[in-house]
Amino acid sequence: MANVRFENITFHYGSHCVLKNFSLTVEESQIMCLVGPGGCGKTTLARCLLGFIKPETGNIWIGDRCVFSAEKRINVATEQRGVGVVFQDYAVWPHLTVLENVTYPMRKRRLPKQEIKERAKYALEQVRMTGYEKHLPSQLSGGQQQRVAIARALVSSDDVIVLDEPITNLDAKLREEMLVEIRMIQKKIGTTILYITHDQGAALKLCDKMAIMDWNGRLRQIGTDEDIILRPADRFVFEFIGLSNFIPLVEKNGKTGLSVGEFIPYPDSLPEGFDSSKKMEIGVRPNDIIFDDASPIRARVRRVVFLGREYDYFLQLGTKELRVQHIALDVSQLSNVNEGDEVGIKFLNPRLYEANQHEVTQEVTA
Repeated sequence: MANVRFENITFHYGSHCVLKNFSLTVEESQIMCLVGPGGCGKTTLARCLLGFIKPETGNIWIGDRCVFSAEKRINVATEQRGVGVVFQDYAVWPHLTVLENVTYPMRKRRLPKQEIKERAKYALEQVRMTGYEKHLPSQLSGGQQQRVAIARALVSSDDVIVLDEPITNLDAKLREEMLVEIRMIQKKIGTTILYITHDQGAALKLCDKMAIMDWNGRLRQIGTDEDIILRPADRFVFEFIGLSNFIPLVEKNGKTGLSVGEFIPYPDSLPEGFDSSKKMEIGVRPNDIIFDDASPIRARVRRVVFLGREYDYFLQLGTKELRVQHIALDVSQLSNVNEGDEVGIKFLNPRLYEANQHEVTQEVTA
């Protein structure tokens, strides 16, 4: 097992700067989920690690071995970096059997036949594909093909594996199963995994830590799932990870209140940081809005959706639509709030943000 370090990586596609002085450390035996919107540079960073493309500046380390350094002119060949990879489209060879697919990287490296046999057997056991050695990919389900791709990555490297959107093409149930299997395999073997995804739900279920990137390829926060959800570093993270509501907050005649086509005085203590000279908004999670008959903040229930163990409410507060989520303690419990009702609402754990402010510095620490 080994850690992975990116130090001041810069990469351009033509005149477009994808990554600029980007630094990130993935600890040994950790699943680090790199999460961000499409086109933010997640896959570009993975391709730099794999040696498919060459950064313009910076260093890349795998354990105590430098595999790339622009300054020292080090650029270890892809096949010598010892990094396994699983792509979104499986990339298993259709004309090779399961066993041939798994053994291919080791045969390319000319490993001894006995070692190839033993490592392939062990990898197939880890992904529960023993007994399928002679099957062709066309005889396998999508989930089985993806497990073959993971087994091939395992024999490519005991140290580091890159998973680039590996479950996107699977159906919902199979995605859930694969997340559990990836977690179980990693815990058993201890491989360091860099998991590339835009799927926030998958990242929250799988990761030891998450690294959040913005549209400009900059790191906004690194932390555990609890850090990211409960202690977001800035508005971008709060808005990007999970659902959120934003409500304008203004000062009028010496009073502070919500601006929603009408002025509603804010009845509680304001979160720290309110500045009446700036456009400010309250940010609140859907599960942090509760119904309270005594609250002076009144909203109209436009729609109620029951999702098995959760109620989704869509409320109209003046000109703003709010989304509220409540967990049903009992699946047989019926909502006592109906479409068309007027309800009082109260905000729990509100946060204050400057409206449309997405700019932060590049410096982020784990």
